[in-house]
Amino acid sequence: MSTQKIAFLAALLLSASAAAVAQDTRTVAEPSIPPACATLEAKINRMGLSIYPDDENKLDTARIQAALDHCPAGHSVVLKRASERTDAFLSGPLQLRRGVVLVVDRGAYLYASRNPRDYDTRPGVCGTITHSGPRGCKALINGDGVDNSGVMGDGVVDGRGGETILGQKMTWWNLADLARKGGGQNNPTLIRLNHCNNFILYRITLLNSPNFHVGYENGNGFTVWGVKIWTPERARNTDGIDPGNSTNVTITNSFIHTGDDQIAIKAPAGAPTTNMTILHNHFYSGHGMSIGSNTDGGASAIRVSDLTIDQADNGIRIKSNITRGGLVHDVIFEDVCIRNTPNPIMMDTSYTAHASNAANLIPIFRDIVLRNVLIEGPGTVTLDGYDPTHRLGIQFDNVVFTDPSAIKVNAKNSDVRLGPGRFNIKITGPNVTVTGTPGESPKISCAARFVDFPTQR
Repeated sequence: MSTQKIAFLAALLLSASAAAVAQDTRTVAEPSIPPACATLEAKINRMGLSIYPDDENKLDTARIQAALDHCPAGHSVVLKRASERTDAFLSGPLQLRRGVVLVVDRGAYLYASRNPRDYDTRPGVCGTITHSGPRGCKALINGDGVDNSGVMGDGVVDGRGGETILGQKMTWWNLADLARKGGGQNNPTLIRLNHCNNFILYRITLLNSPNFHVGYENGNGFTVWGVKIWTPERARNTDGIDPGNSTNVTITNSFIHTGDDQIAIKAPAGAPTTNMTILHNHFYSGHGMSIGSNTDGGASAIRVSDLTIDQADNGIRIKSNITRGGLVHDVIFEDVCIRNTPNPIMMDTSYTAHASNAANLIPIFRDIVLRNVLIEGPGTVTLDGYDPTHRLGIQFDNVVFTDPSAIKVNAKNSDVRLGPGRFNIKITGPNVTVTGTPGESPKISCAARFVDFPTQR
């Protein structure tokens, strides 16, 4: 069978499986890179995994931005290596344009400037800790109202979060650690998108963000396909992908290794957070597949399927608290493999981070379904309904633990439904009701699911 025919059949199978679980109301197919309006060649040589110190003032920001500004909609600006050694671009914040795609070509590297002054939203704030909120920095790649745009290519965007901030003696990640003592670190995110309908991330590798890698807010239509995200486990607040106040989101065929949530679906007050499909993904170190902690705007119609989580801190997690809670419902996690994860299932209405002055936003999680889930190794299952009136409602259908004796259960204020498939641990706790009868169901196999993070360089 020809390579083209195999690829075509694979695409058909993917489309069929996506349709079976999708809540994204769009028909989502593999994206394609649009034709180039401009191709820029690199002028900087890499030094190992970064660039030479003498090149730190050779910014490419102006020429990349000029190409984006003059590119017609429906086309792309391509960053291309000039030779095997000359393959790096150095940039401060870039502003995407409507209908224009930024492409980092295979073998090319887009490095973020280490100068905090390049990112200031207020003079002198980026690269500091403040008590007024960590919004003192622009992102490296910014989009505001740029519909039909994207970031694509087989190259690398590196935020350099582990390298020393220019003019300081610490890295961006050191600054984030220092903020544990109080305040918020003003670190740039890698990509920040607001009101960007029909936005696409395709095949790009994102590394070492100083803060979140991708934030997507207030949009309708967001596709992430074949993306690799990698940041060390120790790097604080380096979420992978955070969609919030948005609808029609698909994240698929991606590999995420971070120091915080791999995906965190945010639902603060504002536009609805709904119709999201998370499909065919692999997670490694990080804080898991999360919804929250903001849920005061409500989250619903979310489907997570064919997810593999290997050695993360948390697996399947919904988190909120009384300062930012709301209704989370109609959420299904299906066909999930979890290995060596201390908190494989965590429904947490008492999440302690990010408290605010309000204390009357009660988190309610109900109509939560886990189906065809295999959990390998020890850990804790947390089922934390807020109080006897505002209860957690959850169903376990063919959820199997390979070592049930090594699983600890913390449960309260929960209505638990079991079956029709298997379930092999006991759920008890204050104000906990358990109904349904687990039955027999096909054995879940995860043998071929746990794969190494793909080479990103």
